[in-house]
Amino acid sequence: MIDSVLPPEVSGVSVFGDLSPAGGHGLFPAEVATIARSVPKRRAEFTTVRLCARRALDKLGVPLVPLVPGERGAVVWPAGVTGSMTHCTGFRAAAVARSDVAASLGIDAEQNQPLPEGILEVISLPRERAAIAALARQRPDVHWDRLLFSAKESVYKTWYPLTRRELDFTDAELQFDLGASTFSARLLAPGPELAGRRHGTFSGRWTAGHGFVLTAIVLPAEAPRPTAVRPEQSLEFSATPALIRHAQTASQHDPE
Repeated sequence: MIDSVLPPEVSGVSVFGDLSPAGGHGLFPAEVATIARSVPKRRAEFTTVRLCARRALDKLGVPLVPLVPGERGAVVWPAGVTGSMTHCTGFRAAAVARSDVAASLGIDAEQNQPLPEGILEVISLPRERAAIAALARQRPDVHWDRLLFSAKESVYKTWYPLTRRELDFTDAELQFDLGASTFSARLLAPGPELAGRRHGTFSGRWTAGHGFVLTAIVLPAEAPRPTAVRPEQSLEFSATPALIRHAQTASQHDPE
């Protein structure tokens, strides 16, 4: 399912449920140590999303290494690779690309369900709320508030490895194209600079099906790469319920 929102040069793997329900099977010792004190649910999602990442890396011919959290919980990817992981109840996915192809990328999956009451107002701008209300009349099968949340997560996951700065939910204004299944994000904070050019917008794709909404952004590489992204790290999120809880209290993104 993740392939439907990724370009051919990005390797993605997704699964419904867990490949290792007990967690830990197929992990490197360093990864096992990371979740040694975690509850079974967390061990299972941690394990499965890394098995997805390994399959995606293998398709690129990249040697397998432990994928452990680094700065702010960001996953440290092998040298020369950038990637993103996502997991929500019932779905896990990972996407990776070589650094000379993508400067950064972000993916996010959410259950296709309404956001809890009050969260939409925290994570969105008035124009976004008006836009998704109109979209909901055309595609009532999609919970557009949840899709907006997911797209903003993908924005942040793309943003952070390049800038190492926080980005509030309302620091990006999103627009969705229903017919093309795409979206654009206009950054309301200074965007990342690549090869002397500052990026003020990100472009992504979205899909909905099988009870989930998925979003992805791939920012093409431009030589030379910015020094801020080495070693390559990307944020792994469990946006439901952890990020929603955080949005209720601080309107900030938080890894895991």
